[in-house]
Amino acid sequence: MLGTSVRPWLRRALRVLGRSREARRLDRRRQPLGRVLTGVVCLLAALLVTISALNAQGTDLRPGRNTDLVSLVQSQSRRNADLARQLTGLRQDVDRLAANQQEGTDVGQRLARQSELAGLTAVSGPAVTVTLDDAPASVAANGIDPDLLVVHEQDIQAVVNALWTGGAEAMTIQGQRVISTTSVKCVGNTVVLHGIPYAPPYEISAIGDRQRLHSALDASNSVRIYRQYVEVYRLGYTVQDFAMATFPAHEGTLNLPFSHLK
Repeated sequence: MLGTSVRPWLRRALRVLGRSREARRLDRRRQPLGRVLTGVVCLLAALLVTISALNAQGTDLRPGRNTDLVSLVQSQSRRNADLARQLTGLRQDVDRLAANQQEGTDVGQRLARQSELAGLTAVSGPAVTVTLDDAPASVAANGIDPDLLVVHEQDIQAVVNALWTGGAEAMTIQGQRVISTTSVKCVGNTVVLHGIPYAPPYEISAIGDRQRLHSALDASNSVRIYRQYVEVYRLGYTVQDFAMATFPAHEGTLNLPFSHLK
């Protein structure tokens, strides 16, 4: 009876021993594969670290200061303004040398006149200033489409066109002299003029006969439509007269803007 009971136990022990040996054989087979995979992972990690270091070039790839887009835009705007002033100074030096060579001649007089017409010299005279502004924040809380509550480039252009029609002799937008190549572009919630972004309110000033300028503003259909939005959505629109104002010469490039057609 004892021998009979021992046999099942012995068979189970042999099975367990056999499984243990088989497991050890499988582990031995897996160890080389595991070492290879570990090496591949380490190699990839080293490659990623090397690529990041090359791209960084000694700088932080994720600096906190670069996440402040407003500061970045303001910094670039100041740089653009400085470069524009440098360009204006160089151009004035060239014009001065050319005028000295042609002083007292018909060519010199025509050059001076063309520079004035092109906005390259400062001018003074009676002026009218139109100020456009977005609607107050309290209006936006009423569920109105936000696009109806802000000043767009076409609104500024409507005022500019009306003032030219009224015989404006010179004009500025946000203090920048307007010339024949000036364009106003909306970028997000700002307006870009000569490469510099501006936030509202927007001031458009014109030198000329103030009565004619007022009449032109009142007669403009585009300005009249904007003033309807002023009454409904409380956008800003004010007109102010100045007995004497001085507009600076244009600062920046005179190149014509262009676009690539597709």
